Amino acid sequence: MNNIKVLAIETSCDETAAAVVQNGREVLSNIISTQIDLHEKYGGVVPEIASRMHVEKINLVINEALEAAEVSLDEIDVIGVTYGPGLVGALLVGVVAAKAIAFAKDKPLVPVHHIEGHIAANYIAHPELKPPFVCLVVSGGHTHLIMVKDYTSYEIIGRTRDDAAGEAYDKVARAIGLSYPGGPKVDKLAKEGNKDAIKFPRAMLDVGYDFSFSGVKSAVLNYINGCNMKNETLNTEDVAAAFQSSVVDVLVTKSIQLAKEKQINKVALAGGVAANKGLRAAMLEACQDNGITLYYPEILLCTDNAAMIGCAAYYEYLDGKRAGMDLNAVPNLPLGKK
Repeated sequence: MNNIKVLAIETSCDETAAAVVQNGREVLSNIISTQIDLHEKYGGVVPEIASRMHVEKINLVINEALEAAEVSLDEIDVIGVTYGPGLVGALLVGVVAAKAIAFAKDKPLVPVHHIEGHIAANYIAHPELKPPFVCLVVSGGHTHLIMVKDYTSYEIIGRTRDDAAGEAYDKVARAIGLSYPGGPKVDKLAKEGNKDAIKFPRAMLDVGYDFSFSGVKSAVLNYINGCNMKNETLNTEDVAAAFQSSVVDVLVTKSIQLAKEKQINKVALAGGVAANKGLRAAMLEACQDNGITLYYPEILLCTDNAAMIGCAAYYEYLDGKRAGMDLNAVPNLPLGKK
C-alpha cells in the first residue's frame, strides 16, 4: 500500500491532539488544543479537569485535523492512539474515540506507547535519521536513557529512581516564585544567572545510567529556606542557573557515556525538557567534542502532540501491531523490549 495515512490521537495529559501523518514522516496536519491556562492557577495538571476538557475538545480537534489535511475518514488507512502511560481518565478519552472511528470505518487500530511517540518525533524533524541511536527522553513524567535498536525495538538502559527531570524543574520553579509550567521559565531565568554561584549536588553522576533528581530539588529548597531564615537576599537567577547546570551535567554526561560505550555516533533528545535551551546547548557541545551527531525535534514536536504518535503508529503498523475493541488505557504502561 502506497502513501499510508495515519489518523493519530493523543490525550495522555493536558493536550487534546490529533494529526494526519503520511508514510510516517510527512505531517499533513497537527492540531493541538492545550489546557495550560486552565491548570496554571493550580500549579499543575488537575486530572479531572484534564479529562473533562478532552471530552469537550476531542471531536472538534479530530475534525480540524482531517480538514487541515484535506482528507476524509474514508481516505485514512490506520488509526493510531496513545494508550499509555499517562493520566488514566485522559487516556481513556482518546482510546474510546480511536476505537469508535476504527470500528465505524473498519480501519486497523494501532496502540502507541507515549514515550515511543516522543522518540519518533525525531524521525519527523530529521528524515535522514535511522536506528540504532541513543535517545534521552526527558519530560515532566519521564527521564529515560534508551537504546533505540530499531523503529519498534527499544531497551531502557537508565531511568530516574525518583523525580523526573521535568518534575524537579516544576517544583523548583514553584519554590522561586515562577508559575506553571515552570520548566521553560527556569530555563529562561537561568540565562541571567551564574551557574557557579551555588554548588548543588550532581546525584549518581558516575554511577551507572540511572538518574535521581529528588536530591538536587531538596538541596535547592533547603538553600531557599536557609536564605529566608538568615534574611539573606535570594538571587533567583543564580538559583535557576545552578540548578539547571546540576541537572544538565548529569543528563549530558550519562548520554555521552552510553553512546561511547555502545559505539553509537548518534544521540537524540525527546520529550518536553528536550526543548530546554540549556540542555540543547550543553548536549550539542558534548556531542561535537566526541564526534557524535545530535538530533532533536522542533519545539512543537517536543511537547505532547499527535504527529509523533502518527509516526510511531506507522512503524508499528508496518511491524504488524494491531489492537482490538478491547484496547484499554494503561496509565503505567512500561516501554518494553521487542
